[in-house]
Amino acid sequence: MYDQIHASKEPNVPANKLNDTTEEPQEVKEHLQDVAVGNIMERIKMAEKKEKQSNGADRARCKWKSETNEKLDEKKEAAMLEPGNQLIPAPLSHIPLKSLLDIETKLVYIDEEEISFEFAEAAVPAGHRSAHRGCATAATSTPSVPRVDKQLRVALQDASARYRQKNYAVAAAQFATALELCSKGAATGKPFDSSPEDISSIASFIETKLVTCYLKLGKPDLALNHSHRSIFLNPAYFRNHLRQAAVFRCLERYSEAARSAMIADYMYWLTGGTEQHISKLIKLYWQAMIEEAITREESFSVMYTPFVTKVKVDKTDKMKETFAKKHPDYVEHIYTDPHGLHILPQTTEWSSPPPQQYLLTLGFRNKHIGKILEKLSSRKLPIFSDRKAPFSPITKEEARRHWETVGKKIVPVMDFIRSTKLTDNFCACSYVIEKLHYASILGRLQRVTEQSQVINQAMAELASIPYLQDISQQDAELLQSLMADAMDTLEGRRSDKERVWNKIEKIGIIEDFLYQVEDSYLKNKRLRAARREKTKMKRLQNTQQH
Repeated sequence: MYDQIHASKEPNVPANKLNDTTEEPQEVKEHLQDVAVGNIMERIKMAEKKEKQSNGADRARCKWKSETNEKLDEKKEAAMLEPGNQLIPAPLSHIPLKSLLDIETKLVYIDEEEISFEFAEAAVPAGHRSAHRGCATAATSTPSVPRVDKQLRVALQDASARYRQKNYAVAAAQFATALELCSKGAATGKPFDSSPEDISSIASFIETKLVTCYLKLGKPDLALNHSHRSIFLNPAYFRNHLRQAAVFRCLERYSEAARSAMIADYMYWLTGGTEQHISKLIKLYWQAMIEEAITREESFSVMYTPFVTKVKVDKTDKMKETFAKKHPDYVEHIYTDPHGLHILPQTTEWSSPPPQQYLLTLGFRNKHIGKILEKLSSRKLPIFSDRKAPFSPITKEEARRHWETVGKKIVPVMDFIRSTKLTDNFCACSYVIEKLHYASILGRLQRVTEQSQVINQAMAELASIPYLQDISQQDAELLQSLMADAMDTLEGRRSDKERVWNKIEKIGIIEDFLYQVEDSYLKNKRLRAARREKTKMKRLQNTQQH
């Protein structure tokens, strides 16, 4: 079991508000975002085309599903749940801060003077994982490097020189100027012949430089949106995800840092990374973030149990009993995430799929929060709201109440669950929908800066989805709709049409109502049947007595 170790801790520090003066002009963001959206849509179309051309055998080899182990016997399944099994991770061992800083020095703050280093073939479509990796490996060995505009190159060289002189404030200002030049068409030497991938990759390179500048200045709050946009513009480059992880670490958002590190490690393998020491460093960072998230958390505790086949109800009950013995302070509500597919850095090796999978059992101090989380986990699409009237506009008081529950108590748990869950087998966009629901609550409360950050984070996740898993036509359409609505919300564009995630919320509320009516009907039916049977037995007894 991967047990929680509680230690003395300081309260989490919320992200500071972003300073609007550090943001690039609105037209810069709009132009680059339009380019990036075009890139992502093109990747999805290419992925769909490739999927139609491939056969069923290829699909079976590319997907990591627990069904591949269905033929294992019951004895092996039981053995996986026994204490002392070698697949069960050892208790948490503290990873020193110095080790994390060393990893960041080697992988995050590396001074990449040439943009070619950023080109891990960002334009490779998602499609099948094996085909994707093969294309990415070939592209990495002979990258297609765009010719950077002369004026932009000079600006980048000047900014890089300031960075190497450790004059980070001036460097940040010059990189911001370079980003503005890029948005005005000065990205490549031949703007009319440039591909959208070239422009977005160059812009992503500049965004990452702004991330490192602000981190060096000790201002991770200013680096956050730049880290999201660097991923949105070039999701295939692993360092972009690792830089985002570093920003989250500095903001003490450890669960989100863990997820970013997990994706970074996967992207490194997917795009042809072969140096084992780099992957080991990323996994160590991922492990450290999980450790920190668990250690600092007081409202819930966790336990990971390895499994090879579909676990039956009696095995789930056994896991709950084991959890209760190990974590007696967290037994108000205990449940096991029913969807599995959790992975841990200690036992994950992307080159030999499928990786070892774990069931995650969570225990809570607060019974109400635990029940909400279990209910969310059982849904195909996440719906946070407890609204009873789906067609009435949400009031500010309702939004404030939702934020108190969702923002402070639910979202942190959901973020932790996602820190060891690369993909979702229900809906590829589940994590994004969670974030966009939360952004809507923040918007209703007029917490504009926080709303903007959450939407940027959701868009970075959307851009990454085609690389993380094969997506169906339905998922692709949902992804496009979410991307379009998120972009409109971020840019303040109003529409007569309702946002996609709000429509999903309404459908979820209506479904809940129908399920409640059905449950109530079936319950009353059973009660009526029991009463009739009881009455019948009484009549029979009376008849026999007379």
